[in-house]
Amino acid sequence: MAGPDLNQLTWFQIVAEERSFTKAAARIGVAQSTLSHAIRQLETRLGIRLLTRTTRSVAPTAAGERLLQTIMPRLAEIEQEIESLTSMRDRPAGSIRLTLSDHALDSVVWPKLKPVLAAYPEIKVELILDSTFRNIVEERFDAGVRLGESVEKDMIAVRIGPDWRLVAVASPGYLAERGRPVHPKDLVAHTCINMRHESAGSLYAWEFEKDGQALRVRVDGQVAFNNSYAMIDAAVSGLGIAYVPEDIVAANLASGRLELVLDDWSPTFDGYFLYYPSRRQNLAAFQIIVDALRDRTA
Repeated sequence: MAGPDLNQLTWFQIVAEERSFTKAAARIGVAQSTLSHAIRQLETRLGIRLLTRTTRSVAPTAAGERLLQTIMPRLAEIEQEIESLTSMRDRPAGSIRLTLSDHALDSVVWPKLKPVLAAYPEIKVELILDSTFRNIVEERFDAGVRLGESVEKDMIAVRIGPDWRLVAVASPGYLAERGRPVHPKDLVAHTCINMRHESAGSLYAWEFEKDGQALRVRVDGQVAFNNSYAMIDAAVSGLGIAYVPEDIVAANLASGRLELVLDDWSPTFDGYFLYYPSRRQNLAAFQIIVDALRDRTA
């Protein structure tokens, strides 16, 4: 048998407070007959009389008083929580969970996010760093950050950063010893620093393009990472050629610790996008994060 619903319990409490079906019905905004029927249904479901009715007043029975003592604090708690949730629609507060790569965090997200967190101390952000393609709905993420080409078509996508290049780099010492590749196919004869895509479970096939010709090269080497910064350190240490985002290797190129190879074959990739399932019912805090990250350089 189905238990009493929340409306019946709430209406019972109001009748007990008002000591009158007429006043309670006016307070709730329903017909008195509707209210009386709901209370009778509640008593029938519980199998016990909750109210003593006279021609002049209504009063809770002993069982009714016991039920009131049980439900009143819980109904008040529910009401307070609903008010709190409702206020979060308009007040920038709450927790936001994002999944993104280390490069996306450092190059785009974190520089834009820091001033937002300072300005809105009631906004909490959890940033999960990985290179996998998470199911943000099943894993309860509010949004994810990935390259534009990787975002599923049924997601809302907001560009948050410019397009960028992957570039092949190696230390001067490595190039002096092993020579400089002039074509992507030359990489099969070199020691390369691999990147493993956790979601695919395989090593990344390096993507190149020149004059409309696209190539994918599977390389081999002594080490593999799932982190671009570790790949850069390995390249600086002379362990091989790495294929990494150009912006995070710029300082090493400027200092001469690393050198570009196959520069004319390095393609441009879609920049990072913030993606999420729906525009409906997003908290004010989430909208502030979206607006702060949005790319406005175009």
